Amino acid sequence: MNDNKHIQLNKISEAILIESRTELSLYMRYLNLPLSSLNYENKSGTKLMGTDGLRLYYNPEVLISCFQANPVLVNRMYLHTVLHCIFRHLFKPHREHKEIWDLACDIAMEYIIDGLNYRTVRYPSSRFRLVFYENLKNKFKVPTAEKIYGLLLDLEMAPLEQEQLEAEFRRDDHSMWPNSDNTKKHQMEQLERKWKDISEKMQTQMETFAREEAENAQTLSEEIRVENRKRYDYRSFLKKFAVVREEPVLDIDSYDTVLYTYGLSLYGNMPLIEPQETKETKKIEEMVIAIDTSLSCSGELVKGFLEQTYTILKETESYFRTLNIHIVQCDDRIQSDKKISSQEELKEYMDNFELIGNGGTDFRPVFAYVNELMQNKAVKNLRGLIYFTDGQGIFPTARPAFDTAFVFLREAYEEAIVPSWAIKLIIEEEDILPQKNCEDGGIG
Repeated sequence: MNDNKHIQLNKISEAILIESRTELSLYMRYLNLPLSSLNYENKSGTKLMGTDGLRLYYNPEVLISCFQANPVLVNRMYLHTVLHCIFRHLFKPHREHKEIWDLACDIAMEYIIDGLNYRTVRYPSSRFRLVFYENLKNKFKVPTAEKIYGLLLDLEMAPLEQEQLEAEFRRDDHSMWPNSDNTKKHQMEQLERKWKDISEKMQTQMETFAREEAENAQTLSEEIRVENRKRYDYRSFLKKFAVVREEPVLDIDSYDTVLYTYGLSLYGNMPLIEPQETKETKKIEEMVIAIDTSLSCSGELVKGFLEQTYTILKETESYFRTLNIHIVQCDDRIQSDKKISSQEELKEYMDNFELIGNGGTDFRPVFAYVNELMQNKAVKNLRGLIYFTDGQGIFPTARPAFDTAFVFLREAYEEAIVPSWAIKLIIEEEDILPQKNCEDGGIG
C-alpha cells in the first residue's frame, strides 16, 4: 500500500471514529469523558478494534467496510471497547482459562449494550442471544463478567458450544490488553486508577446531571454501581474487633540495644537493660458470629463464610490462645449457640457444620441473646457482633452496647440498608467460596 493511500485510509477511519464518538456522546452525555480518553492508532492485524487502555487501535479496511455495511455496528464496537476500560476488564487478573474470561467480558458488555434504549446502538438480536440473556437474568440480578465466567465454567461447554458463543458475542481484539509481561506494574496501576476515576465520574454523571438520559440505560447504571462499589478486605475488617492485652512474650522493640550490648561488654554477662517479658498485642479474644439461617442463605455460602473467618483467626497473629467465640445460628429465633474456646474446637465445628433453621429473618432475638450472655458473664470483654445475612430482616431500634457489623452476600448491593450505628460489609460469592480449579485445556 503506497503512502498516499495509507494516509487517506487513516483520515477516513479517524473521521468515522470521530463521527461515531460524537453520535454516542449526543445520546449519552455521561459517556463524553470515557469516549474521549482513547487516542486513535492504526494497527495492522487488529480485528476491527482493540485497546490497551491508552489508545483505540483499528484496522482501516475492516473499519471502513463495517461502516459501509451499517454505522450502528461501528457505534456498538466503539462503545463495547470503551466499556471494557470503564469496567477495568483490562487490568483484572487473568483467570485459569483466559479464553473463557475474554468471552465472559464480551458477553457482559454486549448484554449492557443490548440493554440500552438508544437508536444509535440499537441492532436486532438473534434468538440465540435473547435466550442466553433470559438465562442470565434468571440466574443473576446483575450479570457481571465475573459471574458469567463462573457460569461458563459450570456449563462444561463442548467445543461447538463455545464456538457458537464466540461467534455470537466476541467482538473486539483483546490481544492489546496490558499484562505483567508487557506492561510494568506501576504503569498498569496508574492506568487502572485513571479508568477507575473516569468510571466513578461517569457514575456520578448518570446519577445527577444526566439522570434523565440514564433512564434509558438501567442495565449499564446497575452494572457500573456494582463495579464501583467500595470493596473491603475482610482480614482488615476483623481487626476492628481486636482488643489490646499483655502477653507473656519478650518485647524486643521495647529496649535500647545500644545499652544492652554496652552492658555486656562492660560487665561480661550483666546487661544494663533487659527486654520486657510481656508485650502489648492487639488480637481477637471475644466475639459473637451470628449466622442467618433463613431460606435465603444457603448452607454452602454460610460454610464458606465461616471457613474464611476460620482461616483468618487460625493465624497466630490474629487471636489469643484462649478464645471465647460464640457462633449463633438464627432465623426469627435462636436455633443454636456453639462456644469456641480454641482453634481445634473451631476446626472441629467447621468439619461437622450443619445449618439449622429455615424460617424468616428477625435480627432482634440475637441482640437480646447477646445481652443475656453479657449479663450472665458468659462474655466479659465483647468487642463486637458479626452478623452474616441477606439483609432482609427486622433491625433493633436501639444501639447495642457493642460494635455490630452486618456482612452481606447479595447482588442488590444498593438495597443493603443498615441502621446508622451498624457497620456494613458487602462481600462477593467468589470471595468466600473456593475457586474452581480446572485442568489446563479443559472447561470445568
